[in-house]
This record gives sequence, structure tokens and C-alpha cells, in this order.
Amino acid sequence: MEKPEKQRRRRGVVLTPTGLEKLLTAKQEAEYRDNRGHRFTLEVLSEKTLLGVDTLMKVFACESGVDKQTLKHCFQAFNLTLENSDYYRPNLPETDTVNPQLLPELPEGQVPLDSPFYIHRNNLEQTCYQEILRGGSLIRINAARKMGKTSLITRIINYAQQQQYHTLYFSFRLAESSIFQDLNHWMRWLCVSISRQLDLDNHLPQDWDEFLGGKINCKIYLEKHILSHLDHPLVLAFDDLEYLLSYPQLGEEFFSILHLWHEEGKNKPLWQKLRLIVAYSPAQELDKTSDIYQSPFSLGLPIELPNFTSAQVRELSQRQGLDQNFDSEKL
Repeated sequence: MEKPEKQRRRRGVVLTPTGLEKLLTAKQEAEYRDNRGHRFTLEVLSEKTLLGVDTLMKVFACESGVDKQTLKHCFQAFNLTLENSDYYRPNLPETDTVNPQLLPELPEGQVPLDSPFYIHRNNLEQTCYQEILRGGSLIRINAARKMGKTSLITRIINYAQQQQYHTLYFSFRLAESSIFQDLNHWMRWLCVSISRQLDLDNHLPQDWDEFLGGKINCKIYLEKHILSHLDHPLVLAFDDLEYLLSYPQLGEEFFSILHLWHEEGKNKPLWQKLRLIVAYSPAQELDKTSDIYQSPFSLGLPIELPNFTSAQVRELSQRQGLDQNFDSEKL
């Protein structure tokens, strides 16, 4: 009897999307703090992390595995702690030909765009797609945690990208707490982040007037150095707004900024290029934090993600190949 050929397994670990975003956010903050907003070169990153340039390229490409200790070095260089959710081990056999679409997914986190396990909810997606096409629109998504807010945002962003829109996503849950300590600091960080991700020049050092304050400076910067340079609309998605409850003063100011941007979009063609998406939970706590005349939670298109219906639970269980001998009405 022939012995089965020993299957070689892929070595090392790879950053998850959450881990990569956490690392990139910390890197951007360090660049803003220590390098006047300019990007670190690979050589500088190599000095900070004590890793080779080739290894760093593997880490950020997320296409091939590296040692877990390597990721620890990267995270420690930016005062981060590597957690289990930040990486995974791609240990499928190299000769395995199993269709990945047939493998079950864990019911946690964002559902991928091509996942067969995403359940559409009463044409909510189509409603959002139509709204994002409107100049100066604001979509506010409200639901409990793990009910699909981020998955819906991902689909709206994907649709906007198909229309050649520029899209940027920010998660308050993944951002470092240091950027929330001061409104002016947060506004500067936001302007630099938007500029860099759109490959626009950073004009912050010469154009930021401390006398005007963060809100006015940010508005002027968006008009002068971002929106006026874009040929297509810009979608800014802000996820996990409930995390601003820990910083009530900044939260109040940021909510009033969103309100201001949305109002500008009603009257000025330049600001109609800006489309906003905000997602949060629970609604009642956030609503109490803002004045009705400054809060963004009375504006735009409200989207509430309801619980799954019995039929949707049954459909999802079928797609997952789960035992259907249960009373879905009790879920």
C-alpha cells in the first residue's frame, strides 16, 4: 500500500484586514507626529522595526506568510500589541483544490463582497445605492453590533467605486485613542489622511491657521485642497461612531462638523461632490449627545438594519449547510 504523499503546508502568518488597518493607522499617526505628515520610506521603517526591506514588503502586501515574531516587531514599533484577531495562519495544503466558496465562514465581522452568505434585506442596498448618487447626500446606518453595518458600508462603497467615485473608510473602533484627545489634532489628522489616501499633496503646514480653529481650517482645507482637485465625487464613510461617546466634547464637535458639511452640500456645487456615510449603535445614546440643530442624526437617509426574519434565518442556515431542525421563531 502506497503511503499518501505528505502535503506541504504554507509557512508563517499573514495580517488580517483588521490587523493591517490597525498597523496602517498607527503608521500614519507616527508619520504625522514624527515626520510632518510625510510617509516613512522603507529604509526608515526598516530602522524602526529592525526588519529587512523585503520582509516589510511581505508584511504589508499580505500575500505570503512571515514569522509571528516579525509581526510583533512591526506592531511594537508603533506601540501596538499583536492580538490573535490581527493575523491568521494560511495552513491549507498547497495541493488542496477545494473551492473556497464552499468553505463555511465564521459569523463574525464583515461579510466579503463575493460571499454567498450575505443576506439582502428588503432592497435596503438598492435604496442606499440610489442615495449615494445624490449630490451632498448623507446615509446614516443604525443597528446593533454584528448586525451587518460594516458589510452594508462595504457594498455601498463598492457600488460607488463602480461609478468612478473616490471612497475612503474610517473606523473609530480601530483608530488610536491618542488622536481623539484634541479636536484640532483630530481635524489635522483627518485632512492629512484624506490627502494621502487620495494621493494629493499635503498643504497642512502652510495652510493651517491656528487662530481659526480646527472646524474652520478643516472646511477650508477640504474646499481648497481636496474637493476642488477631484473630478469625481468623494465618499467618506465613518464607522463605529458610538466610540466617540468616550470623548463627549470631541464627539459633539465632530457631529456638528458632519452637520455643517451636509448643509453645505445643499447649497454649494463644490460640496455636492461630498457624500457621507455614518454608521453607529445604539442610536438612543448618540442622539442624546448632540443638539438637534447640530446633530447629523436628524439628517439624510436613515437606514435601520432590522433583525433577520424567520425566512432569512432559514435561508442563511441552508447556505451554511446547518441543521434546519430548529424553531426560527425563537431566534
